[in-house]
Amino acid sequence: MSGSLRHKTIHGVGWSFIDNISSSGITFLVGLVLARLLTPEEYGIMAMIAIFIAISNSIIDSGFSNALIRKINVERVDYNTVFYFNLVVSAVLYILLFMSAPAISVFFNEPQLIEVTRVIGWTIIINALAIIPRTQFVKDVDFKTQTKVSFISSIVSGIIGVGMAIAGLGVWSLVGQQLSRQLLNTVFLWIYSKWMPVWEFSMNSFKELFTFGSKLLLSGLLDTVYKNIYYIVIGRFYSSDQLGQYTRAEQFNTIFSSNLTSVVQRVSYPVLSSIQDDSERLLTAYRKVIKSTMLITFACMLGLAAVAKPLIIILIGEQWLVAIHFLQIICFAGMLYPLHAINLNMLQVKGRSDLFLKLEIIKKIIAILPITLGIFYGIEWMLLGSVITSFIAFFLNSHYSADLIGYPTKRQLMDVLPTFTVSFFVSTIMWMVSFIDISYFFLLPLQIFIGLALAFFIYERLHLPEYLEVKQMAFSLIKRN
Repeated sequence: MSGSLRHKTIHGVGWSFIDNISSSGITFLVGLVLARLLTPEEYGIMAMIAIFIAISNSIIDSGFSNALIRKINVERVDYNTVFYFNLVVSAVLYILLFMSAPAISVFFNEPQLIEVTRVIGWTIIINALAIIPRTQFVKDVDFKTQTKVSFISSIVSGIIGVGMAIAGLGVWSLVGQQLSRQLLNTVFLWIYSKWMPVWEFSMNSFKELFTFGSKLLLSGLLDTVYKNIYYIVIGRFYSSDQLGQYTRAEQFNTIFSSNLTSVVQRVSYPVLSSIQDDSERLLTAYRKVIKSTMLITFACMLGLAAVAKPLIIILIGEQWLVAIHFLQIICFAGMLYPLHAINLNMLQVKGRSDLFLKLEIIKKIIAILPITLGIFYGIEWMLLGSVITSFIAFFLNSHYSADLIGYPTKRQLMDVLPTFTVSFFVSTIMWMVSFIDISYFFLLPLQIFIGLALAFFIYERLHLPEYLEVKQMAFSLIKRN
């Protein structure tokens, strides 16, 4: 990587990481407080509506964000065209969701869902207003500003949510937290971006962006439905209590797997897009992204599985015991998520949104198996099936991206095998320590200390390039940010 590109990447990774920590991290900490004030049933109610909000947001974006980021020379009319399209679509979707609220309530047999759906649905329109300012910051690899926005909105919305929970408002405290967070995020993005829409709409611009974005729209819809289908299956065929348990397990997983993937995708996509025509530089940068990312991912996910029991009991209490087993299985599915997600990123960098869509269709057909297992045999079988589909997803994604940049699946596996081996060995030792009969308050720090010390010792002896890269990047972030 050239010096300027490396600096841009390190700076972007640093602030993107801080952004995720300040938003998701603070939200997670607030969630720990709320989990002790609320019941699994109340979390389950919010999870029931999650898929409808997620699908609406995918439709609103329509892949335009990625199309704008990838486009080298973006004109003013491009931003305005996307802005007005998103705004109109969001209004239509909210009206549909408002009218569908009674049917959603009947489907899940949950009366509170009518009002909850109609109120939380406002986040659809609020999110649509934020897409263009957020896209501009991402395109400029300016995550420092987004970090400020996320920090403010996460802190204030967290205070609102906890205050409402203490006041005994139950599920409405979760609604208040999410709604206020999205509203504050949008308001401050507009303030910092200083972007103002102009009344113009270009059909040529729309067609150009939609040609690329439409494939990502369909792909995104498929992926959104798949990620949230478990909420529907558990909520419809089991209980809101079990859905709440699954939701908490998934949120623990998200802190590491999904957030790390988000950081890498947000930074690597605009950076790699800027060198998309230089095959040699692209491959070199891409290999570094994968190897460094998976070193952190394997350590976090396997380590999380090893400490799941004391971690959950200490942080949110014994009423969430069922979530422990769910989390341990989810960790193995989330372990490969960054790897196959980054491979999909390369398809977008190369402009192959058609392959992106094709892959999503194939993978979602395969994903019918774990969903079926969940309906007929239980939640655990559904989660175990998701581990298998995660491995299949990686092989499919890497197969297609390999042809575009000359980085075959076998080579990718060989690149990440050393870090997987180290992480698996370390996490196994951490898990064995969990059988020591001592207080969880002593057990958890003991497991973490042994894991960190052992990993540091091994990597310092091996001198793996990816470890040295992560270590150097960490020092650079400390100095520059």
